[in-house]
Amino acid sequence: MNRVASADAERHDAPSMHTPLSRFSWLMALYAENYRHLNRLFAPGDLEEGSYLSVIGDGLDLRLDVIERHRYTVDLRLTYELCDPLTGVPDPSAYVRLYRDALQVETTHCYVGRRWQDVIGLSPPPGQLMHHRMRMNIFLGKWLDYLAERGHGVATLCAIGRSVQSASCVVRD
Repeated sequence: MNRVASADAERHDAPSMHTPLSRFSWLMALYAENYRHLNRLFAPGDLEEGSYLSVIGDGLDLRLDVIERHRYTVDLRLTYELCDPLTGVPDPSAYVRLYRDALQVETTHCYVGRRWQDVIGLSPPPGQLMHHRMRMNIFLGKWLDYLAERGHGVATLCAIGRSVQSASCVVRD
């Protein structure tokens, strides 16, 4: 085999550095990226169960509810202090599960009072379920970027019932 043929064969056998991610791998990378964004913004794994408010003076106060804490997971809801005129429920809302051990954040649902099963059915085709999860988690990533750009973060986060003026009102262990 000559040099050119050998180099050409080597190039085809070597794994590509630019191999596209599978949809599942891309979704897992998105979960990891959302974990980094959310953790940097609010460090929710350190918060006790309860409700917190982030006020930056723009009239769009952000509410973070720590719904449940377990050994490896924390369930949260992010929403503005705005109510949907039809339902009377805060909207937009993102229900999020933080996986402490895997360092990932998954948006479980974004619809008022509706889980993914209510939106796409109990037995959707795998591609439809994957697409739905990607859309919800892309939404969360963009929302977290927007919140960071606006100035929301640990310094603006206060447990509801405490003074919003105090920059150190969230008590951490």
